Amino acid sequence: MTFPDFFEDVPVIRLRDPLAQLLGSATEGIMEYRYADAVRLTGHSCPTVAGAFLTARAALNSLYPDTLPERGSITVRMPSLEDEGTTGVVAQVLALLTGAAAQGGFKGIGDRFARNGLLSFAKRSGENNGAVRFERLDTGASVAVVVDAGKVPADTSQRERLQAILQNRETPKQQIEFARLWQERVRRMLLEHADDTTMIRVVTLNDTISRDG
Repeated sequence: MTFPDFFEDVPVIRLRDPLAQLLGSATEGIMEYRYADAVRLTGHSCPTVAGAFLTARAALNSLYPDTLPERGSITVRMPSLEDEGTTGVVAQVLALLTGAAAQGGFKGIGDRFARNGLLSFAKRSGENNGAVRFERLDTGASVAVVVDAGKVPADTSQRERLQAILQNRETPKQQIEFARLWQERVRRMLLEHADDTTMIRVVTLNDTISRDG
């Protein structure tokens, strides 16, 4: 499989998963997740998937400033209904990176390592002003994160190509240029704006973050 070259330059999310350590899945439970993993999961690369990846990265960096994030020890609360818009896609990526799962997730070993019920969805649209809420189970520290992909707008020339695609009349040349510019927008989000606080807003909700890394 050949991905766009810039995938290799996207910041890596490194964390520790105690369950992976227990079962010998990874040395000391330490694993690295790359943007390509999110693309493999969803089957495509787009501003939504890129935004979800950056959302998780920002939340984990904020909740674990001086130590590796602990996968499986974080709750994730989505701000919208599960079947609304791209909420489900974003939730899939966040589940991959945090270990949080809905009720059908892993139920644990004894009284440890359960991931089911750590991912939940709003009962009405627009909860928490559209921000995703993350909370550490050990300290109760929590943050809300929202990504505004509009800060990196699509090329204006994409409108005509998109219309052609929607009407099933795009030419091979239009398709190639559409794909190139589509990924160029994703590249800018992931490389030029990965730490842009005007695009990725993080609000501390409960400042009890442990700093004993």
